[in-house]
Amino acid sequence: MGVVQKVPVYLEKIPGGGLITTSLDAVLNWSRASSLWYLLFGTACCAIEGLMCTGASRYDYDRFGMIFRASPRQADLMIVAGTITNKMAKRVKILYEQMSEPKYVIAMGGCAIRGGPFYYDCYSVLRGVDLVIPVDVYVPGCPPRPESILEGCLKLQQKIKKQKVSDWSKTEKFIPEPK
Repeated sequence: MGVVQKVPVYLEKIPGGGLITTSLDAVLNWSRASSLWYLLFGTACCAIEGLMCTGASRYDYDRFGMIFRASPRQADLMIVAGTITNKMAKRVKILYEQMSEPKYVIAMGGCAIRGGPFYYDCYSVLRGVDLVIPVDVYVPGCPPRPESILEGCLKLQQKIKKQKVSDWSKTEKFIPEPK
């Protein structure tokens, strides 16, 4: 009895070889998910303790095709790491608007997601970055472990691979003004 190999969906068996057939959506989504360029941007401790640690050699974002960019015009992923104050919220929105389409956002840390412990004791802290820009993936923790951040990036890659090219033109104009 031999082992039965399951042929992938995109591979069609023909005599004498194989022929790869796939959709344009699958090729474009695979290439976009495998080369996310993230904006090197942090506002508090999560940026140092979580984000920079994940980009270092031990955890290595590069194996996922993720490289940092210092300019929002070259980035398609914003990883919001740390506390967002009301004053900083306008700048975060400007950076988000300067990013190229399609663009994605990961909010990491309790402060970026819901204001963290500072929201209750300070009038100037924003209660979550999703009040300013749309967020695709949330990574909880204070600060989140590098493994959690990598898991968030993998979740975003899965989300990107499920999109359709026709959805790109239907970008939502969700950008409410902070209080």
